[in-house]
Amino acid sequence: MSGRSDPTPRAGAGIQAPPPPLDPAVLLRQTDALAGDLRERTGPFDEQVRTLLPARWAAVDTVSIVGDGDSYHAACAVTMAFASLAGVDCRPVNALRFVEYDHPADHPAGHPAERPAAAGPPPRNELTLAVSASGRTPLVVRSAELARAGGAHAVAVTGTPDSPVARAAGDALLVTLPDTERSPGVRTYQASVLGLLLIAIRLGEARGRLTGQEADTLRGELTALAGPVEATAGAARSRCPEIAGRIADAAVLSVLGSGPSHGTALFAAAKVIETSGVFATGQDLEEWCHVERFARPPETPVIVVAAPGRAYRHAAEVAARAAALGRRVITVAPADDPGVTRHGWAALPVTGRVREEFSPLLYHVFAAPLSCHLAQHLGRAPFLADLPRPTPTTPQDRGGTP
Repeated sequence: MSGRSDPTPRAGAGIQAPPPPLDPAVLLRQTDALAGDLRERTGPFDEQVRTLLPARWAAVDTVSIVGDGDSYHAACAVTMAFASLAGVDCRPVNALRFVEYDHPADHPAGHPAERPAAAGPPPRNELTLAVSASGRTPLVVRSAELARAGGAHAVAVTGTPDSPVARAAGDALLVTLPDTERSPGVRTYQASVLGLLLIAIRLGEARGRLTGQEADTLRGELTALAGPVEATAGAARSRCPEIAGRIADAAVLSVLGSGPSHGTALFAAAKVIETSGVFATGQDLEEWCHVERFARPPETPVIVVAAPGRAYRHAAEVAARAAALGRRVITVAPADDPGVTRHGWAALPVTGRVREEFSPLLYHVFAAPLSCHLAQHLGRAPFLADLPRPTPTTPQDRGGTP
């Protein structure tokens, strides 16, 4: 699934003409709205979370976060927060795996001997968070249905009221935003991450891991990130046009990060692909060292996301190693810390301090402006919309049946 905020009609959905190609500049408007969304939506989202997660949910000790595309990237970005703030076993999982492999007894195919002998329902202390901004992702909807059928709590995290995923889960955190427009998901991604972090804080409070005062302090930190997000967005908007022009010749690029920044790297790579059509990979720092560092050409751009925290030192080492190989290293790191940026060929500075659990809200900000300017430099539109549409020649091409 793509990260579109408002997907276009699919083939076979009628004879409605597709909308005109998006201007990549939509991503700049999305970026400019991020700080205001944090200021204005954190409180309302948290009020919903407090209602959805009553104190009796203190028994929850296992959380599965299910999603596709941006929603899966958001799940990867918040896993640390659920572990450290709520003290639960948290697992991000894409929807296909959840449906077809985590619930094999529910699948009609396959030999019975290949299925677990006693694949009973999960314990009732499991919480499944089904994340879909549109609320219509089919396998995420199915995931919510299977979770409830197995006895787990299920909550949809979606921007669309009365959507299929909200109905399937029964309970829903509505991370709705005002004044939305069709775009690769940027504001919707932040809204999903914000909603999930608020759930982690509430679970930590319900489980006695956090006092009420500590939980309120954490919520205040989320709102206060609006200032650093605004400043970081301004820096990115000023630097990205030049950087994009200098890497526009590359056929592929890599975005690296570990811990919460792995989710950020996956998201940033997705925005580059969706917006500019340049193939990008999101990868863990250490995995890149084992595999992708051997890829040619040696001057391939590498973006290193280095949020302060457990993997920061490793990020600096990987940036140095990549630069020694001849890579064009672009660092996304604190503006006042040269530990990583001194190894970079270019820098996208991040303003402000943030705990590692909340860093995805700040360190993803560069992705949309960079993707926008890369697409503009290449003369491309998001989602390949600038390419000519093939003329349907068969019933299958037209979205019909043979």
